[in-house]
Amino acid sequence: MNNLDQASNSNWTIIFICWIIASVSTLGSLFFSEIMEFAPCALCWYQRIFMFPLVLILLVGLFPFDKSIVRYALPLALAGWGFTFYHSLLYSGIIPESLQPCSQGVSCTETYLDLFGFLTIPMLSLISFSTIVALLLILKRRLSK
Repeated sequence: MNNLDQASNSNWTIIFICWIIASVSTLGSLFFSEIMEFAPCALCWYQRIFMFPLVLILLVGLFPFDKSIVRYALPLALAGWGFTFYHSLLYSGIIPESLQPCSQGVSCTETYLDLFGFLTIPMLSLISFSTIVALLLILKRRLSK
């Protein structure tokens, strides 16, 4: 296998890992809301709006591998990351509740899950979006060479 094939395979692997993360995040979100019956807040809905399409977009970019996939996936991932970062700051109390967009319905600071004292649903979302954004930025840099 030559260097070009190895680079192509590793680029494909990066998108595949992003797709796995987006798929697991989507299934986890659906599990929490549909099986565990945790009502999603307004910020959770916005995060879903940006995560759910990534599953399809990244999958389409895999077969055959499309170098322009970063152009389509990165803006969605960055927007989702922004909502998730805001939600995490709100959840941790850094942003006051008076700036909370969840004035009606489910509170954006409702605690449904708290593993190890820090792993919450907003934190899981932040980890997912951060990883996807980082991998897409790595791929963008690799493809621009």
